[in-house]
Amino acid sequence: VMNQQTLAIHSGYEKDAQSTMAVPIYQSTAYEFRDTEHAANLFELKELGNIYSRLMNPTTDVFEKRFSALEGGAAAIGTASGMAAIFYAIANVAEAGDNIIAAKEVYGGTTTLTGHTIKRFGIETRYFDVKNPIEIEGLVDEKTKLILFESITNPSVDVADIDAITEIADRHNILTCADNTVATPIFCKPLTLGCDLVVHSASKYATGQGLAIGGIIVERENLVEKIKGNPRYYHFNEPDESYHGLVYSDLPLPLFTLRVRLALLRDLGAAPSPFNSWLFIQGLETLTLRMKQHAESALEIAKFLEAHPKVKKVNYPGLESNENYAVAQKYLKGGCSGLLSFEVEDKETAQKIADATEIFTLVANIGDSKSIITHPASTTHQQLSAQELIEAGVPGGLLRVSVGLEDTQDLIDDLKKAIG
Repeated sequence: VMNQQTLAIHSGYEKDAQSTMAVPIYQSTAYEFRDTEHAANLFELKELGNIYSRLMNPTTDVFEKRFSALEGGAAAIGTASGMAAIFYAIANVAEAGDNIIAAKEVYGGTTTLTGHTIKRFGIETRYFDVKNPIEIEGLVDEKTKLILFESITNPSVDVADIDAITEIADRHNILTCADNTVATPIFCKPLTLGCDLVVHSASKYATGQGLAIGGIIVERENLVEKIKGNPRYYHFNEPDESYHGLVYSDLPLPLFTLRVRLALLRDLGAAPSPFNSWLFIQGLETLTLRMKQHAESALEIAKFLEAHPKVKKVNYPGLESNENYAVAQKYLKGGCSGLLSFEVEDKETAQKIADATEIFTLVANIGDSKSIITHPASTTHQQLSAQELIEAGVPGGLLRVSVGLEDTQDLIDDLKKAIG
């Protein structure tokens, strides 16, 4: 079995007839069938192979296999964005009349998706405090289909107690889905810690240079054991009339991502571009090295901010003073990522600091090699009320910082000058 850094460079790629060292970009819409029998076999799943790039693509296939290997999963499926990955994870299990349970402390886009958009599909979202997972127990009923949370929350930078969440979920036979975007598989592998699914915005640390939009869903080994015969997921256990009466739980294949491919990508079409998949492959090659540097610099900056008289609070789980420190030590191995947030007196002060930085750029993104500062109350969480902002761990005076790969002392000097 190969170790993490070797998997990041070699996993999932079998050289084609040209024997290129670099994974090729297969920039093609469709693929030729050998004959009509071959075409029929592909459509009936008697053979596996390329049909159309909305469903599968050889470059994306390497990205999926490589990411799955890094997460310790059974299979993965790429999507056009991280939000598409989250939506597909929900839509693959829930329908009108169902509900999901989500952490209050999640990315603003996930909050609006779960709180507003999927309501129009007839799917209800019930929220729990990620710092108090016992709340999940009172939210579960027979229509609950998914428990969704972030391993490291964005932007409140809390660390989920994965054992506590999965224990409740497993007792009720409900699937769990961890958004592992911030931690990355370098620092946390939720699938090996009891989670059923992982989602990522590959637009963040996976690309690492702010180059491309994409997402991915990874499922754990032997997920069929939880789904087969489970009345919550009847549609995996009954014939799919849109696909020749296929019963997903009878297949000797990873079934969750397969259904995303055959039903959701087929019908809704948020497929990744082959070029973007290729960019993510390049990013994965250096992910281990970059994450170590992001985390090292973030810890130094967090310590500087903690000692600053104008900073009310610093949210970084690598700080011994942080309320998440113990749980971070349990679940995060080797570092706490490059995301931190800190609180100053009020919204106006926070906005002045964000406007005054020179190296930190004011951008609504994270995970870039360039350092980024964001005022969530003005941007990613702007749609939330003052009370909702506080509940999401995003008060008006909060600034989110994505620590890049610049010299750490230069970054500290930049913040020192901006805070004043």
